[in-house]
Amino acid sequence: MTECKQLDFELPGLNGRRIEGNFRGGNVSSDGGLVVLRQVDRFLGLSKALAGRLPDRRDPDRIEHSLESMLRQRIYGLALGYEDLNDHDSLRKDLLWQAATERDEQLASCSTLCRLENRAERKEAWLMHEVLFEKFVSSFGSAPKELILDFDCTDDRIHGVQEGRHFHGYYDDFCFLPLYVFCGERLLVSYLRQSNMDSAKHAWAILALLVKALRKRWPKVKIILRADSGFCRWKMLRWCERVGVNYIVGLAKNQRLEALSAKLQKRAQRKYQRSGSKVRLFASFKYKAKSWDKKRRVIAKAEHGDRGANPRYVVTNLAGRSQALYDELYCARGDMENRVKEQQLGLFSDRTSCHAWWANQFRLLLSSAAYVLLEALRRIGLKGTELARAQVTTIRLRLLKIGAVITRNTRRIRLYLSSSFPLQELFCSCLDRFYG
Repeated sequence: MTECKQLDFELPGLNGRRIEGNFRGGNVSSDGGLVVLRQVDRFLGLSKALAGRLPDRRDPDRIEHSLESMLRQRIYGLALGYEDLNDHDSLRKDLLWQAATERDEQLASCSTLCRLENRAERKEAWLMHEVLFEKFVSSFGSAPKELILDFDCTDDRIHGVQEGRHFHGYYDDFCFLPLYVFCGERLLVSYLRQSNMDSAKHAWAILALLVKALRKRWPKVKIILRADSGFCRWKMLRWCERVGVNYIVGLAKNQRLEALSAKLQKRAQRKYQRSGSKVRLFASFKYKAKSWDKKRRVIAKAEHGDRGANPRYVVTNLAGRSQALYDELYCARGDMENRVKEQQLGLFSDRTSCHAWWANQFRLLLSSAAYVLLEALRRIGLKGTELARAQVTTIRLRLLKIGAVITRNTRRIRLYLSSSFPLQELFCSCLDRFYG
């Protein structure tokens, strides 16, 4: 027999007053910032585009929750920190959540949302990526002169005996190996892969599709591929040279590279011994691995410090000074790693706990859609403010998690947000920037 517990509590008193509490406050929400997310979504047309593109295989006569409302419910939930579907069994009763998803009744239950995810197939993944690309292109007011495409992959630990599970020796665990492509802070691709493959697997095909689509829209745009040594594959570099794509890609060190840069490294060591502070020297030379078709330009960084030598190499077909290319262009790819961390740590892209493969790919793309909303909020709504460079978790905590009382009648829905909220002006400013 289920034991019902009264959710009342009492705390130590203050100045002769008792402190008591319960969960019977009525229509109060802790997610007042949902109205901001709703405005960003309406501005971008993201959930509307996804719902209009994705197939709905349900019987039309038995549909209670529209595809668009369920997508909004799930994407907004990830953006606001609700990674677990079970959370929606309570959130579905929240009047503010109902208003944000444009419904007057209770929202979809966790079971309904689970069925939505497990209906996903390959087609959904392709169509959602098309929408992500279209939103990326439409985010530019005019044709860009240059686009830098950052490719990177990461480990995504599995949650049990799932489709596509494999052990990865480098990460020393069973995991997936999703591939991400960013341009600046804007997301283009989040592609789930099995981990029993080369880290560069499918990267060439994805790059070719992106280059073709981008040049169709902007024929004169300069495209640069930037990636670490895991993506250094000479056939992909040769393709870039053939189609006019520039690249700057990490190159794993080996005995031949170390021999070619030995003099530079010794100079760095001598300078360090004289000065006692870290020394970095740069040079470039032509290099051809045994498997390559020809020699290519390699930039060598000879670094010596307290921990000894730390050589690094990149291969590129870009012109320019070696140090400028390495410091100002190649090292900037580290910011992409922060974007991947935002996806995994802030938006739960690694919550790929479904058994079916395409359901997990769908979850990854839902997380990506939540990122697109928050990135647009940061890029447009928070531009020039104290949160202009904030991580998504900081934006959620400081701007979106606000206590709100909701009243609803036949004529209006009114929100009473916390009077002591410290970012009231910034909140209203964001709404103004996305209104219309």
